[in-house]
Amino acid sequence: MEELMGCGWLRRNAGKQRGRRWVAGAPALWLLVILAGILLPVSEAVSGAIAIAGNGPELRVFERLTRAFEKKHLGVVAEIRWDSSFHPIAMVKSGEADLAVAGERDPDLDAVPIAWDGIAVVVDFTNPVKGLTAKQVAAMFSGRVTRWSDLGGTDNRIELIDRPSNQHIRGTFETVLGIVGKIPLSAQVRRSDQRAISSVAGNGAAVTYASLGVVLDAVMYGVGVSPLLIDGVEPANQTVKDGRYRLRRPVLLLRKPGANPIADSFAEFALSKEGQDIIEDMFAPYNDPGR
Repeated sequence: MEELMGCGWLRRNAGKQRGRRWVAGAPALWLLVILAGILLPVSEAVSGAIAIAGNGPELRVFERLTRAFEKKHLGVVAEIRWDSSFHPIAMVKSGEADLAVAGERDPDLDAVPIAWDGIAVVVDFTNPVKGLTAKQVAAMFSGRVTRWSDLGGTDNRIELIDRPSNQHIRGTFETVLGIVGKIPLSAQVRRSDQRAISSVAGNGAAVTYASLGVVLDAVMYGVGVSPLLIDGVEPANQTVKDGRYRLRRPVLLLRKPGANPIADSFAEFALSKEGQDIIEDMFAPYNDPGR
């Protein structure tokens, strides 16, 4: 288990249901329940439980989303199951979770895009290289370019810091750059964004890729790293949202069709103004190109 991203079961488990019995005054109580069901909007009358599985940097946002969702729907318990070693899509298919937070679609599951996350290419702040083309990044991470001097930097061998194959940031990174399966096996692997960034800080020869929101937080708190411009475009929420910054991945909610209506309600909440305001704290709100 690794630091923040390595926390497993972070939300409380749903409590055991208590046995029911008829008590004095029950008719009046049931009348109040019926009236509440009539008077409250349908969206407020949802009750039950959902489990949300993930393995990436979205944890902080989903903790806030689930708290806000539970507050809005008092009869709901939202449990987060999160660890960098998890396979969220497989967990939904096996019934261990109702929603998977992922960056790639699956043909057997319904997908709801709720945000965009930039993928920042990160170097130590002392590295003289401040920007690369997407082709140069692809050549570097596929092992075709092995020295910084070939990219306008110092005459040092490039040290690649990779991400685990089960995390969707890696799949999207490889796909966008056209280097699927080509990252050298000699590359070091770091499970969390924090570990990847820490491996680069203070090492002028290292390079990694990580969630843009986590990288910008690290820079704000004084960690000595810099995100590179890609094709002359600065990695920022606006350039990620409008597509000018090419290295981006969607943040998707995946679920079995019709399996749990509360999962549908949670997806709707994530796309509401309240949900998108929470998401914007770390990611670019989703803007469907088809709309």
